[in-house]
Amino acid sequence: MVYAVVPVLLVLSVRRTLGQDAKALVSTRRLDSVNGLELVDAKAEVVNYRGRSAVHLVPLPNQPKDYSMLAIVSGTDFKNGTIEIEVAGSPRKDADPGDRGFIGLAFRSQDRGNRAEYFYLRPTNGRSDDQLRRNHSVQYVSTPDFPWQRLRKESPGVYESYADLDVGAWTKMKIVVSGTKAQLYVNGADQPCLIVNDLKLGEAHGQIALWAFGTTDGYFSNLSVK
Repeated sequence: MVYAVVPVLLVLSVRRTLGQDAKALVSTRRLDSVNGLELVDAKAEVVNYRGRSAVHLVPLPNQPKDYSMLAIVSGTDFKNGTIEIEVAGSPRKDADPGDRGFIGLAFRSQDRGNRAEYFYLRPTNGRSDDQLRRNHSVQYVSTPDFPWQRLRKESPGVYESYADLDVGAWTKMKIVVSGTKAQLYVNGADQPCLIVNDLKLGEAHGQIALWAFGTTDGYFSNLSVK
Protein backbone atom coordinates (compact mmCIF):
# COMPACT_ATOMS: atom_id res chain seq x y z
CA MET A 1 0.00 0.00 0.00
CA VAL A 2 1.08 3.59 -0.65
CA TYR A 3 0.29 6.19 1.97
CA ALA A 4 1.41 9.56 3.21
CA VAL A 5 0.96 11.29 6.53
CA VAL A 6 0.52 15.03 6.90
CA PRO A 7 -0.32 17.02 10.05
CA VAL A 8 -3.95 17.30 11.02
CA LEU A 9 -5.76 20.52 11.85
CA LEU A 10 -9.27 20.22 13.21
CA VAL A 11 -11.63 23.03 14.08
CA LEU A 12 -12.98 22.11 17.49
CA SER A 13 -15.96 23.53 19.29
CA VAL A 14 -17.80 22.55 22.46
CA ARG A 15 -21.58 22.62 22.55
CA ARG A 16 -23.73 22.16 25.62
CA THR A 17 -26.51 19.63 25.14
CA LEU A 18 -29.89 21.28 25.59
CA GLY A 19 -31.24 20.64 29.09
CA GLN A 20 -28.21 18.63 30.15
CA ASP A 21 -24.92 19.35 31.86
CA ALA A 22 -22.93 17.07 29.58
CA LYS A 23 -20.88 18.65 26.81
CA ALA A 24 -20.43 17.19 23.35
CA LEU A 25 -17.13 17.69 21.59
CA VAL A 26 -17.67 18.52 17.92
CA SER A 27 -14.96 18.56 15.28
CA THR A 28 -15.67 19.93 11.82
CA ARG A 29 -13.70 20.04 8.60
CA ARG A 30 -14.77 21.61 5.33
CA LEU A 31 -12.42 19.25 3.47
CA ASP A 32 -11.01 22.11 1.41
CA SER A 33 -7.46 20.88 2.05
CA VAL A 34 -5.64 17.54 1.96
CA ASN A 35 -3.83 18.43 5.17
CA GLY A 36 -4.54 15.84 7.83
CA LEU A 37 -5.32 13.00 5.41
CA GLU A 38 -3.35 9.74 5.40
CA LEU A 39 -3.73 8.32 1.91
CA VAL A 40 -3.92 4.59 1.26
CA ASP A 41 -3.78 3.42 -2.37
CA ALA A 42 -4.92 6.81 -3.59
CA LYS A 43 -3.97 10.34 -4.44
CA ALA A 44 -5.99 13.32 -3.22
CA GLU A 45 -6.54 16.77 -4.61
CA VAL A 46 -8.75 19.74 -3.76
CA VAL A 47 -11.10 20.74 -6.56
CA ASN A 48 -14.26 22.75 -7.07
CA TYR A 49 -17.10 20.32 -7.62
CA ARG A 50 -20.67 21.49 -8.10
CA GLY A 51 -20.03 24.84 -6.49
CA ARG A 52 -17.87 23.93 -3.52
CA SER A 53 -14.34 22.96 -2.58
CA ALA A 54 -13.98 19.23 -2.07
CA VAL A 55 -11.43 16.48 -1.62
CA HIS A 56 -11.26 14.35 -4.77
CA LEU A 57 -9.82 10.85 -4.47
CA VAL A 58 -7.83 9.73 -7.51
CA PRO A 59 -6.63 6.16 -8.16
CA LEU A 60 -2.95 5.39 -8.42
CA PRO A 61 -1.66 4.34 -11.85
CA ASN A 62 -1.56 0.67 -12.79
CA GLN A 63 -3.83 -0.45 -9.97
CA PRO A 64 -6.29 -3.32 -10.53
CA LYS A 65 -9.88 -2.16 -10.76
CA ASP A 66 -11.02 -4.19 -7.76
CA TYR A 67 -9.48 -2.13 -4.97
CA SER A 68 -10.36 0.61 -2.49
CA MET A 69 -9.10 4.15 -2.01
CA LEU A 70 -8.88 5.54 1.52
CA ALA A 71 -8.15 8.94 3.02
CA ILE A 72 -7.81 8.46 6.77
CA VAL A 73 -8.47 11.51 8.92
CA SER A 74 -5.31 11.62 11.02
CA GLY A 75 -5.69 12.07 14.74
CA THR A 76 -9.24 10.73 14.96
CA ASP A 77 -10.12 8.05 17.49
CA PHE A 78 -13.85 7.38 17.22
CA LYS A 79 -15.96 4.91 19.19
CA ASN A 80 -19.47 6.29 19.75
CA GLY A 81 -21.18 9.36 18.38
CA THR A 82 -22.38 10.91 15.15
CA ILE A 83 -20.49 11.39 11.90
CA GLU A 84 -21.87 13.58 9.12
CA ILE A 85 -20.37 14.10 5.68
CA GLU A 86 -21.42 15.02 2.16
CA VAL A 87 -20.27 12.79 -0.68
CA ALA A 88 -20.72 12.66 -4.44
CA GLY A 89 -19.93 9.55 -6.43
CA SER A 90 -20.30 8.27 -9.97
CA PRO A 91 -18.54 5.61 -12.06
CA ARG A 92 -15.34 6.82 -13.71
CA LYS A 93 -15.33 7.07 -17.50
CA ASP A 94 -13.25 3.90 -17.79
CA ALA A 95 -15.40 1.92 -15.31
CA ASP A 96 -17.12 -1.32 -16.25
CA PRO A 97 -20.89 -1.21 -16.91
CA GLY A 98 -21.53 -3.02 -13.61
CA ASP A 99 -19.78 -0.41 -11.47
CA ARG A 100 -22.09 1.66 -9.27
CA GLY A 101 -20.06 4.67 -8.15
CA PHE A 102 -19.37 3.14 -4.72
CA ILE A 103 -18.61 5.85 -2.14
CA GLY A 104 -18.87 6.18 1.63
CA LEU A 105 -17.14 6.29 4.98
CA ALA A 106 -15.12 3.98 7.21
CA PHE A 107 -15.27 4.29 11.00
CA ARG A 108 -13.50 2.57 13.90
CA SER A 109 -10.77 1.96 11.33
CA GLN A 110 -7.51 0.25 12.33
CA ASP A 111 -4.37 -0.83 10.47
CA ARG A 112 -4.94 1.60 7.57
CA GLY A 113 -8.44 0.29 6.91
CA ASN A 114 -7.65 -3.41 7.05
CA ARG A 115 -9.98 -3.59 10.05
CA ALA A 116 -12.94 -1.21 9.88
CA GLU A 117 -16.68 -0.77 9.73
CA TYR A 118 -18.09 0.81 6.55
CA PHE A 119 -21.28 2.38 5.28
CA TYR A 120 -21.32 3.17 1.58
CA LEU A 121 -23.64 4.13 -1.28
CA ARG A 122 -24.24 2.68 -4.73
CA PRO A 123 -25.51 5.86 -6.44
CA THR A 124 -26.49 4.32 -9.79
CA ASN A 125 -28.86 1.93 -7.98
CA GLY A 126 -30.93 4.62 -6.28
CA ARG A 127 -33.13 5.44 -9.29
CA SER A 128 -32.82 2.23 -11.25
CA ASP A 129 -35.98 0.82 -12.86
CA ASP A 130 -34.97 -2.57 -11.42
CA GLN A 131 -36.39 -2.93 -7.91
CA LEU A 132 -33.77 -5.45 -6.85
CA ARG A 133 -31.01 -3.00 -7.73
CA ARG A 134 -32.79 -0.29 -5.75
CA ASN A 135 -32.79 -2.59 -2.74
CA HIS A 136 -28.98 -2.56 -2.92
CA SER A 137 -28.56 1.24 -2.80
CA VAL A 138 -26.84 1.46 0.62
CA GLN A 139 -24.56 -1.11 2.21
CA TYR A 140 -22.82 -2.00 5.46
CA VAL A 141 -19.65 -4.11 5.43
CA SER A 142 -16.88 -4.91 7.90
CA THR A 143 -13.31 -5.74 6.98
CA PRO A 144 -11.67 -8.14 6.87
CA ASP A 145 -14.24 -10.87 7.52
CA PHE A 146 -17.60 -9.54 6.31
CA PRO A 147 -17.51 -8.27 2.71
CA TRP A 148 -20.79 -7.54 0.97
CA GLN A 149 -20.77 -10.90 -0.83
CA ARG A 150 -20.75 -12.84 2.43
CA LEU A 151 -23.35 -10.65 4.11
CA ARG A 152 -25.70 -10.83 1.13
CA LYS A 153 -25.35 -14.60 0.89
CA GLU A 154 -25.72 -15.36 4.60
CA SER A 155 -28.24 -12.62 5.54
CA PRO A 156 -30.08 -11.41 2.41
CA GLY A 157 -31.51 -7.91 2.77
CA VAL A 158 -30.24 -7.37 6.32
CA TYR A 159 -27.14 -5.26 5.67
CA GLU A 160 -28.28 -3.29 2.62
CA SER A 161 -31.33 -1.28 1.75
CA TYR A 162 -32.92 1.38 -0.48
CA ALA A 163 -32.33 5.12 -0.46
CA ASP A 164 -33.08 7.71 -3.11
CA LEU A 165 -29.69 8.58 -4.64
CA ASP A 166 -28.85 10.87 -7.55
CA VAL A 167 -25.66 9.91 -9.40
CA GLY A 168 -22.92 12.52 -8.98
CA ALA A 169 -25.04 14.77 -6.74
CA TRP A 170 -24.00 15.90 -3.28
CA THR A 171 -25.49 13.42 -0.83
CA LYS A 172 -25.49 13.86 2.93
CA MET A 173 -24.64 10.82 5.04
CA LYS A 174 -25.18 10.72 8.80
CA ILE A 175 -23.90 7.74 10.77
CA VAL A 176 -24.95 7.30 14.40
CA VAL A 177 -22.94 4.74 16.38
CA SER A 178 -23.51 3.39 19.88
CA GLY A 179 -21.84 0.22 21.13
CA THR A 180 -22.49 -2.52 18.59
CA LYS A 181 -25.28 -0.62 16.83
CA ALA A 182 -25.14 1.86 13.97
CA GLN A 183 -27.69 3.70 11.85
CA LEU A 184 -27.30 5.37 8.46
CA TYR A 185 -29.37 8.40 7.47
CA VAL A 186 -29.31 9.87 3.96
CA ASN A 187 -30.07 13.43 2.86
CA GLY A 188 -31.48 14.64 6.16
CA ALA A 189 -34.17 11.97 6.52
CA ASP A 190 -35.81 11.66 9.93
CA GLN A 191 -35.58 7.87 9.82
CA PRO A 192 -32.52 5.73 9.05
CA CYS A 193 -32.45 3.86 5.75
CA LEU A 194 -30.21 1.15 7.21
CA ILE A 195 -29.92 -0.18 10.77
CA VAL A 196 -27.14 -2.51 11.91
CA ASN A 197 -27.58 -4.06 15.35
CA ASP A 198 -24.46 -6.23 15.37
CA LEU A 199 -21.37 -4.35 14.24
CA LYS A 200 -18.94 -7.10 13.39
CA LEU A 201 -15.90 -5.60 15.15
CA GLY A 202 -17.83 -5.28 18.41
CA GLU A 203 -17.30 -2.23 20.60
CA ALA A 204 -14.08 -1.23 18.89
CA HIS A 205 -12.66 2.24 18.30
CA GLY A 206 -10.45 3.70 15.61
CA GLN A 207 -10.02 6.27 12.91
CA ILE A 208 -12.47 7.77 10.44
CA ALA A 209 -11.70 7.54 6.73
CA LEU A 210 -13.12 8.71 3.43
CA TRP A 211 -13.67 5.71 1.15
CA ALA A 212 -14.32 5.14 -2.54
CA PHE A 213 -13.91 2.23 -4.90
CA GLY A 214 -11.07 2.48 -7.41
CA THR A 215 -13.46 2.90 -10.35
CA THR A 216 -15.39 5.71 -8.65
CA ASP A 217 -15.11 9.44 -9.30
CA GLY A 218 -15.51 10.40 -5.65
CA TYR A 219 -15.75 13.75 -3.86
CA PHE A 220 -16.05 14.60 -0.15
CA SER A 221 -17.05 17.76 1.73
CA ASN A 222 -18.12 19.05 5.15
CA LEU A 223 -17.08 16.39 7.65
CA SER A 224 -18.47 16.72 11.17
CA VAL A 225 -17.82 14.37 14.08
CA LYS A 226 -19.61 14.54 17.45
